[in-house]
Amino acid sequence: MSHFPARPSLAFLASHNGTNMRAIVAACKTGVLRAVQPILLISNNGDSQAIAWAKQNKIEARHISAKTEGSEAAADDTIAAVMSMAGIDLVVLAGYMRKLGPETLKVFHRRILNVHPALLPKFGGAGMYGAHVHNAVLKSGDTETGCTIHVVDDEYDHGPVVAQAKVAVAPGDTAETLAARVQAREQTLYVETLKRIFSGEIDLDRL
Repeated sequence: MSHFPARPSLAFLASHNGTNMRAIVAACKTGVLRAVQPILLISNNGDSQAIAWAKQNKIEARHISAKTEGSEAAADDTIAAVMSMAGIDLVVLAGYMRKLGPETLKVFHRRILNVHPALLPKFGGAGMYGAHVHNAVLKSGDTETGCTIHVVDDEYDHGPVVAQAKVAVAPGDTAETLAARVQAREQTLYVETLKRIFSGEIDLDRL
């Protein structure tokens, strides 16, 4: 069974704006996620808005990538080591555009979450991100889409599903209008799901 301490520590991995990170940090500050500590952001992009925002909000921010470490393997080792030394209990991907390496996946086995902007297993896999997903949904003619939080493993959009939320596809939707509604629901779903994980309602080791 997945046990977390009374004051669990979160790390975020983000490549661009870290929108979901911002929503989760806001929930921590307002007490919606009581006693949860957002303490670390790692980005593979040294110029990301996520880094600037994290620093403004007194969250340690690090740029770690093949560029800083010399190779993807070295970056993987450094990410795992930095998060381990920080005492991270759960890792949240918030728009992280790199595949995680084997060391990080091993050290944080079943402790890394990602959100995908569709109802997996539909519209997932390599190359299915951002507007590509929403365009595929619109092309399919589906009247319903949504978002999925899942445990991260060594395949894209593949690990056990933790939670899903549905979003209706409206007549006349574009990839942009659909993305905006799905992203808004991602933010609330992430917060709801973290509450359920830390309360013990969801056991990540039994999924």
